[in-house]
Amino acid sequence: MLEFTRKDRKLVYDSKVVSLYNDYLITPDGKEVVYDFIKHKSGGGAGILLVDDEECTYLVKQYRNSIDRVNMEIPAGAYSETGESGEACALREGEEETGLLAGRIFHVSRSVSAIGTFDETTDIYIGLDIKKGHTSYDQLEYIDVVRLPVEEAIEAVYSGDIVDSKTVIALLAYKDMKSRGIF
Repeated sequence: MLEFTRKDRKLVYDSKVVSLYNDYLITPDGKEVVYDFIKHKSGGGAGILLVDDEECTYLVKQYRNSIDRVNMEIPAGAYSETGESGEACALREGEEETGLLAGRIFHVSRSVSAIGTFDETTDIYIGLDIKKGHTSYDQLEYIDVVRLPVEEAIEAVYSGDIVDSKTVIALLAYKDMKSRGIF
């Protein structure tokens, strides 16, 4: 059995968004090791792949400092308050970032961003029956909305143009769910 025992967790660095810890562990064979652990302070969030009646999706382009480039991804963000549901968060973020609301919503998955070190989770949804809403960008949010046929977006996954994990999951889940007649 793969049993690890945590002896201690010590804070190494603390910021507005994350805290970095050293986890002091005992491995199944008795060795002492130190693993890094990054705690995300928001407790996670949600994202939504919005798809219209013409089978086009609305992705957001925004700069991501972790990869030092503008990235294309589904609208997503952190829970706004304790107890906000994944569905409510996804609908809110979809409208805030694209100005669109989904009339029907399907939960796809809960994803852990980088399971080797990071505890951030993201609930991923697909939204259909799109109607007009209102954008409401955060103060430091610079976004361009791109309307793209779903098949082109999926091709962008395979070409490496779309690299965001929640977006990859959402697009491939949409293709699978559609092929199985779920919608």
